[in-house]
Amino acid sequence: MSSPTASRPTAARELLDLLASMRFAITLLSVICIASVIGTVLRQSEPMGNYINQFGPFWAEVFGRVGLYTVYSAPWFLAILAFLVVSTSLCIARNTPKIVADLKSYKESVREQSLQAHHHKAIAELPSNPPMALAEIGAALTQLGWKARVQQREHGTMIAARRGAANKLGYLAAHSSIVLILVGGVLDGNAMVKVAMWLQGKQLYTGSGLVSDIKPEHRLSVANPSFRGNVSVPEKQRQGIAVLSLPNGVVLQDLPFDIELKQFRVDYYPTGMPKSFASDIVIHDGRTLREATVKVNEPVIHQGLAIYQSSFEDGGSKLQLKALPLAGGAALTLEGRVGTQMKFDDQTLELDGLRVINVENLANDGNASGADVRKVDLGERLSQHLGSGAKTSADKALHNIGPSFSYKLRDAAGQAREYNNYMLPVELDGQKLFLAGMRETPAESFRYLRMPADENGELAGWLRLRQALAQPALRDAAARAYAVSATPPGQPQMAEQLQLTAQRALSLFSGAAAKPGDDAKDGVKGGLPALSRFIEADVPEADRQRVSEVLLRILNGSLFELHQLARERAGLQRVATDAATQAFMTQAVLSLSDSLYYPAPMLLQLENFDQVQASVFQVARAPGQKLVYLGALLLIVGVFAMLYIKERRLWVWIAPSADPGGSQVRMAMSSTRESPDNAVLFAQLKAAILKERS
Repeated sequence: MSSPTASRPTAARELLDLLASMRFAITLLSVICIASVIGTVLRQSEPMGNYINQFGPFWAEVFGRVGLYTVYSAPWFLAILAFLVVSTSLCIARNTPKIVADLKSYKESVREQSLQAHHHKAIAELPSNPPMALAEIGAALTQLGWKARVQQREHGTMIAARRGAANKLGYLAAHSSIVLILVGGVLDGNAMVKVAMWLQGKQLYTGSGLVSDIKPEHRLSVANPSFRGNVSVPEKQRQGIAVLSLPNGVVLQDLPFDIELKQFRVDYYPTGMPKSFASDIVIHDGRTLREATVKVNEPVIHQGLAIYQSSFEDGGSKLQLKALPLAGGAALTLEGRVGTQMKFDDQTLELDGLRVINVENLANDGNASGADVRKVDLGERLSQHLGSGAKTSADKALHNIGPSFSYKLRDAAGQAREYNNYMLPVELDGQKLFLAGMRETPAESFRYLRMPADENGELAGWLRLRQALAQPALRDAAARAYAVSATPPGQPQMAEQLQLTAQRALSLFSGAAAKPGDDAKDGVKGGLPALSRFIEADVPEADRQRVSEVLLRILNGSLFELHQLARERAGLQRVATDAATQAFMTQAVLSLSDSLYYPAPMLLQLENFDQVQASVFQVARAPGQKLVYLGALLLIVGVFAMLYIKERRLWVWIAPSADPGGSQVRMAMSSTRESPDNAVLFAQLKAAILKERS
């Protein structure tokens, strides 16, 4: 007699049973599905600032530590994948012998009495003797697509038949597909790149600069078995290094060949949206040259590496810029190429990009894009001094609004602001505006300074007014001119008071009246917020509405006179007080107020450019791709087999009947799943074998 401890399973056996259990595999698959949902809903590999703005500092750090920002390469996710592969493989290994044995077995040894226990059963007398009945029934089953095996017994003959054995194979195919897809996905993922880095002793590169300047310890060898990276190639140039992006940096991948971009071609829809783009390339493989065209969804395969058309970008276009000083002074002319840096004032100017085509939604939703200064409530603080470039609406009207360029201004401490300026005026709400965008960090959206175009469609008119606002002598002259024009004919004593009020309004608006420390106290430098602060501080609450309206009328009139004086100094004629001038001044007052909060003393305007295009190719060596395709095929076949193919077994017992020369036939059928079509099939079998009609 064995002891209780001898029959108790070991810990290793229990672990093996757990890993091989279907419940454990389904649990792991459910966790992977939940993680995949998180990876789909939560945008992956974004800058940390985006997540801090979305979740707050505490939860952003918590989510980052558990790897939710890089779910598919997180260690815990890869560990779950590994356990799922092991679990599914053990399930297959444990059940395959049973399935194979079951496929070979027809269960012809069942007792004839047990046929009575089946739901589908029948018994009948046939006029043929048992040998003839056996031949007739065998022929009928073969004709109906059944495979059968015969067992002769002492008192009769048992025919065991089956159909739909592919149902069992569907189980193996479906489970094998899971293993193949998971293994293929891991082979083509970042995990293999990290393994290659570990084996080759390579490190991540977290800095910036030219690819050619990165040291060898950040480059993987040509023999790397699996990778997927981007190669940016300007026109008329060649490149043989791919950049592999990982969560905390990049690593370079040497290619066994160079890619030369002969020409990049792009077609556009009438709205300006890209229609199609392709790259004519030359592959330099030693002394062998191969010309090819890479299109979207039409990769070029060379030496087992697939070259995809991923996107396109600027390849070092030459920009001709004009630096316009907002406070006055001569304009400067600058030239540079995208991707280069230069000294600019006491900062570093980094030219980041050129976009020749900009498609924006300019649908008019019936709301003005900016506030009318005649309706501004100076008692309400303005939280944002720069607005968005174009309002969005439910109805889209896509238009190409022309070229734009982006740049950064980096100070001595390394802090940078990003700018995005449009070359041509954009028509918004019936008025042409120049847009100059700015944002503090890449996590923010651009906020745009909107400057109205003058009668010639240029920025010169607004710039003259902005520079004139910064000059005390012109402000005083504009205040005197306004006092002369606004003093009633019969009340000359009001001229001095109007002049003083106009000077005060212009001084507040220009920021000249700001006291030391005011900016640091509430961030108000001038513009409409300065007038708001003045009224809140010095005017009783009961009189604020009336004083606000009077002060705004005086400000508008004084700025109009300042505009006229600036034109006269430039040798231009005075403008008429028509609707076009009123629209210009309305937007000018707003943009002048916003310009005081523009963080740069100069505005860069794109004068001309020589475009150089660059194609971004995705180069991939994906050994797991074929495994994924094979797994997908097996999954389709397996699911189809399990759902639409039913395994059915049929037993027919043939024994001599009481009547000489006849046979008694008893039959029964079973199926893996009961359904109405089983009854229909059994009725057909009875008609074919027992000669019965249902």
